[in-house]
Amino acid sequence: MQEFSIFLLTSYGKMDKMNVSTYIDLTGIPKRLSGQRAPSKEQENEAIMQDIVKINQNDNVAVALRPLNKGEVLQAAETAVTLMEDIPQGHKFALREIKSGEEVVKYGFRIGFAKEDIQPGQWVHVHNVKTALGDVLTYDYEPEGHQDVEPTEHTYFEGYRRTDGKAGIRNEIWIIPTVGCVNSIAKALETAAKKFVGGNVEDVIAFQHPYGCSQMGDDQENTRKVLADMIHHPNAGGVLVLGLGCENSNIPVLMDYIGAYDEQRVKFLQCQDVEDEMEEAMKLIGELAVYAGAFSREKIDASELIIGMKCGGSDGLSGITANPVVGAFSDLLISKGGSTVLTEVPEMFGAETQLMNRCEDEVLFEKTVDLINNFKQYFQSHNQTIYENPSPGNKKGGISTLEDKSLGCTQKSGSAPVMDVLSYAEQVKTKGLNLLSAPGNDLVASTALAASGAHIVLFTTGRGTPFACPVPTMKISTNSSLNSRKQNWIDFNCGTLVEGDTLPELAEKLFDEVIAVASGKEVKSEIAGFHDMAIFKQGVTL
Repeated sequence: MQEFSIFLLTSYGKMDKMNVSTYIDLTGIPKRLSGQRAPSKEQENEAIMQDIVKINQNDNVAVALRPLNKGEVLQAAETAVTLMEDIPQGHKFALREIKSGEEVVKYGFRIGFAKEDIQPGQWVHVHNVKTALGDVLTYDYEPEGHQDVEPTEHTYFEGYRRTDGKAGIRNEIWIIPTVGCVNSIAKALETAAKKFVGGNVEDVIAFQHPYGCSQMGDDQENTRKVLADMIHHPNAGGVLVLGLGCENSNIPVLMDYIGAYDEQRVKFLQCQDVEDEMEEAMKLIGELAVYAGAFSREKIDASELIIGMKCGGSDGLSGITANPVVGAFSDLLISKGGSTVLTEVPEMFGAETQLMNRCEDEVLFEKTVDLINNFKQYFQSHNQTIYENPSPGNKKGGISTLEDKSLGCTQKSGSAPVMDVLSYAEQVKTKGLNLLSAPGNDLVASTALAASGAHIVLFTTGRGTPFACPVPTMKISTNSSLNSRKQNWIDFNCGTLVEGDTLPELAEKLFDEVIAVASGKEVKSEIAGFHDMAIFKQGVTL
């Protein structure tokens, strides 16, 4: 498991509470601070159920686990800190004086510089912290000497075996438009073709998008590659490729990108070539339904699962609860021979060296350097600020700088070595932890994960979102209050990590939930019928 240590701190003035400061890591094994007597079991439990958290012993800020009030007195290790102002949940406050220009430290790393002198107990946020990040950088490969994740016993899920040998976790019929011009037809077909849902045919879904024509260069290539990836995705038992006829990315052009395919599984229709496109399409979907309906779930080793990991951090608790749990899950799946994919490159800025130094070899290190710097140059080519992230919602949730967000984001990677670095729309070929080029935008990045071959996307959230990408999108809350308020959105709650649960316990529970979803359990967005696809646009539209 990744070493990720926390100080959980108690508050004064509460009946029957002891002023205990216990140093623990998220494996749930309390560690005694130097010079402290070992706490009792009761004290350990008390320490776990607390109000604030210091993530690393070197931090000069702590994070509020609940809204804190001005005047509250908090015991931070050997120092009592009186809050000088109200501190919202997920936000930071100073544990000691931080001079103007001094580093603000969280996760044991710099998350920015103080813009002014900050006093103990003062709110630490965008008003008094600025990013320390620069532009395009050079890096040295400094491997950590990490060890591979130790193998664990095999685990199985109930999935669908495709004729090309791939394993899928859904048996749906997908309608994939080649161009946005036929989006409405695709949606009408989805509605009409719901009559075919039943038996082993689990759903009919149209994936609308605005592209496929009036594109140039990389944008045009990206669209064609993503469409081809979607056509081959094993979660689809049958695919109708719906074209117009006059678009840049028409069906004959796409064939070069699609390559070999199962003619029973994939059907094509160019609307301009037929008199009644609805009638012709429904005939083809009927054939696909018969073909897909012949497949049934069977026992498949979890080593064939590919799981995407999404959302850098939407609040100040993301890097404390949900993202470390996803990281521990990643290690667990990899220990069983499976694969995980981490993306959102702009939300790695400031924490990229942690990933670079975990690369299996120097070739992967250089690919990771290119991954980071190419994205920075993309921002610069459009005359945009590289470090404009985090978003307004992120800031409201307690994230102050991009470093703050990125250090939380990388917690999702666990401790496994980086085994491959993928370009946008490139599919997973190597077992283990993969890095994928894609932006931070939720819809675009999640679609990129699906296109890379991810069967499921794990989406951590502190503020909540209802969206879903082309594959089951599991929403994982960073705090229990969100889980309670948005039960129709949230699939798994990691807020309990600061309420008594341990990291191994939650990682195991999350793994079991992923296996259940892979075996057919629907996530909340599937139940709601939400499915979206978004393709990365970088350049000119004609």
